[in-house]
Formats: sequence, C-alpha cells, structure tokens
Amino acid sequence: MNGSAPIDLGKTAETVADAALSVEGVAALHGGEFGEVGTYLPGKRLTGVVIDETGCNVHISVAYPANVVTVAQQVRDAVAKVIDVPITVTVGDVSHPDDQGAPLIEERN
Repeated sequence: MNGSAPIDLGKTAETVADAALSVEGVAALHGGEFGEVGTYLPGKRLTGVVIDETGCNVHISVAYPANVVTVAQQVRDAVAKVIDVPITVTVGDVSHPDDQGAPLIEERN
C-alpha cells in the first residue's frame, strides 16, 4: 500500500487483527453498530478490520476499567508496526466482565 509491492490483503488483515488483540485492554475486535466493519477472507469474515487504498481501520471493544484513549493509542502503535498506511482506531464499545448476559436496558418500577 505504500507504493511498493502489492500486499496479501487477507494475511495483512489477520496480522493487523492479531496486533490489535495483543494490546492489553482490548476485549475484542468490534464489528460496528450494524456489523458492517470487517474483511471478507476465503471461507470466513474477519470482524473489526478494514484495509483499503485510503488506510486501515481497526474497531475495538475496550475492557473496563482500561483507559479508552490509552488503549486506542496503543492499538494504533501496535498496528503501525505491521502496516505502513494511515491508521484509524475506533472504540465501538467498553465491556465489563459483569456485562455478560446483562440486559441492554435496565427496567425500573
């Protein structure tokens, strides 16, 4: 993408995903509000990473109580080590271990 040799988009997307997930405080890759963020690979879909001619977008969920800004910057730094294009990191959610199975809206009487 930097004008030299063509890249293997699938392998690069997986490498970007691995780099993002290696950052402490990243709970998961995030598919966007409607699940629209992802890269289609042979036989599977890689959620949370999109690479195109304009750059690389990585969408993540941050694990509470990690600092969202710090985690996003660390993801950007980690991904920059594996791909030489503009990188945008979007935090789509903050997850808490106690949220597993919790209702989305709290009902009050």
